[in-house]
Amino acid sequence: MLGHHYTSTFLETAVASMNAGCNLELSYGMRNNVFMHIPQALAMGNITLQMLRDRVRPLFYTRMRLGEFDPPAMNPYSTLDLSAVQSPEHRNLSLEAAVKSFVLLKNVRGTLPLRARDLPGKRLAVVGPFADNPRVLFGDYAPVPEPQYIYTPRRGLETLPADVSFAAGCHEPRCQQYSRAEVVGAAGAADVVVVCLGTGTDVETEAKDRRDLSLPGHQLELLQDAVQ
Repeated sequence: MLGHHYTSTFLETAVASMNAGCNLELSYGMRNNVFMHIPQALAMGNITLQMLRDRVRPLFYTRMRLGEFDPPAMNPYSTLDLSAVQSPEHRNLSLEAAVKSFVLLKNVRGTLPLRARDLPGKRLAVVGPFADNPRVLFGDYAPVPEPQYIYTPRRGLETLPADVSFAAGCHEPRCQQYSRAEVVGAAGAADVVVVCLGTGTDVETEAKDRRDLSLPGHQLELLQDAVQ
């Protein structure tokens, strides 16, 4: 109603939402929110009691599965404390999820994977605004881990038996100020170049959309300089 002007009143919005299958509202703390108009919509015949029951049923089924209506002693979630956060078990599961979700678009001449046994004496360059900036590595709504658990690409690659050099080229995702000499110097002397690019929440988040999918600022230029 407010942003897209699809509806003109809260009542109309409640009816449209219910018809679309929505059963939960993020109300921003308003006392008179959209779904407070459901009784009026029901009384006016805009929705039926059966529809209301159909919307409520999965909502409360989920709440019951979460144990919200059980005594705390019966709810396994109530026993969780900060010791479960970033525990070795959960960190290992996160690592497994990351490994299994990688998407490899092209692997010319079998360049990947890099094997530790092949790296002694090799020179690696890791470049780009995402190479060693922990702040930009986490997407919208992502919790930020404790610094000791954050491995930037540079920090991770430096654990390998190789000579690792680093050049950001630009120090934030918008990449408005770019040092070509810095990137060319690091990449030109390397056997393997890892280029770390992207957008991050500085460029796109919820309610901060982009008109295209191109790399921001001078990032494409940085990529071309690194691989030429």
